Amino acid sequence: MQWLAVAIPPLIIAAKIIAPLESSVPGYEVAYLQKTAFLTGITILLQILFGHRLPLIAGPSTVLLIGVLASYSFGPGSVYTAMALGGALLALVGLTGIFGHIQRLFTPRVVATVLLLIAFTLTPTLVTLLTAAQGSGRSLQNLLFAVGLSTALLAGNRFLKGIWRSTLIIWSTLGGTVFYLLLFPADLRPFDDQLPLVSGFFSTPIKDFAFDTGVFISFLFCFLGLSINDLGSMESIAEILKPKAVGGRINKGVTLSGLMNVLSGILGVVGPVNFSLSPGIVLSTGCASRFVLLPAALVLSALAFFPSVMRVMGSIPSAVIGTILLYILCFQVSAGLSVLWEAEDFSLETGLVLGLPLLFSNIVAILPDEIISAFPLVLRPVLGNGFVVGVALVLILEHVIFRPRPAGQQGRK
Repeated sequence: MQWLAVAIPPLIIAAKIIAPLESSVPGYEVAYLQKTAFLTGITILLQILFGHRLPLIAGPSTVLLIGVLASYSFGPGSVYTAMALGGALLALVGLTGIFGHIQRLFTPRVVATVLLLIAFTLTPTLVTLLTAAQGSGRSLQNLLFAVGLSTALLAGNRFLKGIWRSTLIIWSTLGGTVFYLLLFPADLRPFDDQLPLVSGFFSTPIKDFAFDTGVFISFLFCFLGLSINDLGSMESIAEILKPKAVGGRINKGVTLSGLMNVLSGILGVVGPVNFSLSPGIVLSTGCASRFVLLPAALVLSALAFFPSVMRVMGSIPSAVIGTILLYILCFQVSAGLSVLWEAEDFSLETGLVLGLPLLFSNIVAILPDEIISAFPLVLRPVLGNGFVVGVALVLILEHVIFRPRPAGQQGRK
């Protein structure tokens, strides 16, 4: 039940952000949640049985969420085709063992910058979620609510212990929803549509495939970020459990992550990644068995065929979801800084390698649409994606401009 509780909030966040972007048809968000829940449940099931075989929870990837948001103007066909192709490429990299060579790109400064970029380039999305309201003139109240709830979340993380701390997100989601609806009862609206108790979700049309070079290049950078998240999650839990054949487990885990992203592209939802919050749950419960995730994965997959349950999950106010996302991204920032400071002493050069990508990615993220539309069409998905621009810059700075010189050249002028 604890693993299941932790798996649900990321599904709601993805649906709240992407579903309104794709369709305003009533019930579409429910169908999107159904597909995402099914895909996540199957991913967890396959990973613990045939993939990395570690007690890791999975869910929609935040970095792929950024890719979808930045490229959706080019059409869902181009976006989900790029996601499926990126997943296939990631699976090939894991299957052939090439991933070990690509890991050389992931220096501490690159990993730290990518983790920070994921958090900062979602700022416009956070603004949309936190200021959205069904009524008018609610933006200030929503922002004040977000400050209060996020402060309560951080206080809970500081003082709570064990299972209460591990499941803080789900309790805060429930409590925050009740409190928000008490403050703004006008948002508590009856469900007008009559959904069946049990139904399938494949009746929603699968996205038409359409290849776009710029969108594909953009998603290649996104999958680079996904692989960093995937690798970090598996290595963090492996560091605790010390299992045998860690390298083989990581390759299998990356391969399966790639294959499930191919399936996500076909279904038209944000692809999954292994979450780094899993070690905290293992440490708090004292249970490191991967088999306790089996019932959680099966129940999550089964819930996908109960649209009424999905509708209740999707009725959580956007301000609550935005605050939960803000809390999660705080940990993303903390993880990025921890990776950096644990690996080396902070220097001016390190600050420059981080500073330019972070600042420029935020500039791109808030550029008006009329400026982005002036970019060349083939480069628009790349140059208009703040995360992609940031990753490209940090790779250039780290491996070209600030690349360490050979020992014999140190001190030469």
